[in-house]
Amino acid sequence: YFTLALLAYIFTVAANIILMTVIYMESSLHKPMYIFLFNLAVNGLYGSTTFYPKLLDNLLSDLQQSSYTGCLSQVFFMSTYATCAYAILTVMAYDRYISICKPLLYHSIITPGKVKIFVSLSYFLPILGISVKVFFTSRLPLCRFNIPRLFCDNWAVVKLSCINTNFNNIFGLFVVGVYVIMPLCLVVYSYGKILMVSLKASKEAQKKALSTCAPHLITFSNFSVSILFALIYNRFDVQHVPPSVNIMMSIHFVVIPPLLHPIIYGIRTQEIRKCIKKILSKR
Repeated sequence: YFTLALLAYIFTVAANIILMTVIYMESSLHKPMYIFLFNLAVNGLYGSTTFYPKLLDNLLSDLQQSSYTGCLSQVFFMSTYATCAYAILTVMAYDRYISICKPLLYHSIITPGKVKIFVSLSYFLPILGISVKVFFTSRLPLCRFNIPRLFCDNWAVVKLSCINTNFNNIFGLFVVGVYVIMPLCLVVYSYGKILMVSLKASKEAQKKALSTCAPHLITFSNFSVSILFALIYNRFDVQHVPPSVNIMMSIHFVVIPPLLHPIIYGIRTQEIRKCIKKILSKR
C-alpha cells in the first residue's frame, strides 16, 4: 500500500505541476479560464500534499496517532482544500456561462480586475468559514480520543466531545450549505442557461460549446460525487459497507480529483494540447 500511495502522490504532483507550468509558460493561455484552471491545479497540489505525507507516515508506522493540534490542522487543511476547489469550479462555470451566453459582453464582465477578485474570494471565503468552524470545534472538551477514520475530519472530532454539540452540528450544516449546496445550485443554473442557449444555436456552435464545457463538466461532476461520498462517510455510520468501499468513499475527494483534473484538461482542452506539443517540439 505504501508504494501504491507514493506512486499516486508522485503522479498527482507531476500532473498538476506540468499543467501549471504549461499555463505559466504559454502567453496564449493567460486568459481567465486558464487562470482559474491554474488555481485549480494549485489547490489540487495543496490538497494532495495535505493528505499523502500523513498517510505515508501512517503506513510506515505500527501505531497511527496524531496530536490534537495536528488533527485539527488536518481538518482545516482538508476542508479548505475541498471548499476552495468547489469555489474555483463555481467561478469557472460562471466564466463559461458568460462566454457562451453573453459573448459580446465577455471582456467587459470578465475583466482582469474581476478575475483577481474571483480568485481571491475563492480562497478567502472558504478559509474564513472553515477557520470559524475549526475554532468552534477546538473549544469542545473531549472525553474520547479514538477516531475510526483514515484521517481527521471535523464531524469525527466533534463526536468525541462530552457535551451537547448541536451548535457545532448546525454550524457544520450551514457551512455545507454555503460552500457546497449553494455552489452546486449556481453551477447547475449556469449549465441550464448554457444548454438553453446551445439548443437554439447552430450545430457548429453546439459542438464548440460542448468542447469548451466538457472538461469542466466532467471535472465538476467528478468532484461533486467525491464530496457526496465524503459527506455520507463523515456524517453517517456506514458500517454495512465493505471496508474497502468505506475507505474509498472517505478519500475519493482528495485522491481522485487532484490526479484526474489536470489529465482531463490536458486531454480534452485543445489549446492546452497544442501548447504541450509546442513545448515538447522545442525540446
